[in-house]
Amino acid sequence: MKKISKKSTVDEIKTRFDNDVERFSQVETGQQTTMDASYTMELITDSIMAYSPNIKTVLDVGCGAGNYTLKLLSKKAPLNCTLLDLSLPMLQRAQERVEAVNSGTVTLVQEDIRTAVLPENSYCTIIASAVLHHLRDDADWETVFSKLYRLLKPGGSLWISDLIVQETPGIQQLLFNERYGNYLTHLKDEAFRDRVFDYIEKEDSPRSFNYQFKLLERVGFRHIELLHKNACFAAFGAIK
Repeated sequence: MKKISKKSTVDEIKTRFDNDVERFSQVETGQQTTMDASYTMELITDSIMAYSPNIKTVLDVGCGAGNYTLKLLSKKAPLNCTLLDLSLPMLQRAQERVEAVNSGTVTLVQEDIRTAVLPENSYCTIIASAVLHHLRDDADWETVFSKLYRLLKPGGSLWISDLIVQETPGIQQLLFNERYGNYLTHLKDEAFRDRVFDYIEKEDSPRSFNYQFKLLERVGFRHIELLHKNACFAAFGAIK
């Protein structure tokens, strides 16, 4: 992958998502370029309910059009929801959809999670779906994981669904280039696969599950649960 200094800027990422609201508004299928998207959405929201059936507050980081919060609300409502995203059009769509099914408060935060001012020890659960792969160097990752830990109430939970890399080059080649490449080709065609690979190369800087597992432990999380892994995508949770 490209050096971090060559990756998309925050403004470039924001612009792409400003112009892609419709694709991220499919609550039944999720984002189709993500393997097992709908299954993972169900699994994470079911896991949230299994761990904290009396949940009252949720922070959705990189909420997009609100799919994960909507799925959670289908299992537990009302909730006080904080929706955070770089993109105002995404936030506006998420607000419209969430307020249609929720009588709890809906707070919008148009900001980068690294710089957003949010109340600590306040959230029962935090969801971060397909967003943390935009973090860059080790300092970024540690800063954000530490911040997410502080934002949770004692006993709160963090749930991540994201693109990951493998630590062994041959396995990375197999699971990303071959397995994921074949998935994208079957989804549409080779040109589509190449477009997806191009924007991952330009925009994303994912880390391995092992890297994130160790970092979650280092910043203070007591338990980490691997829920699902398919090729270069994983879903996992961490308990404060």
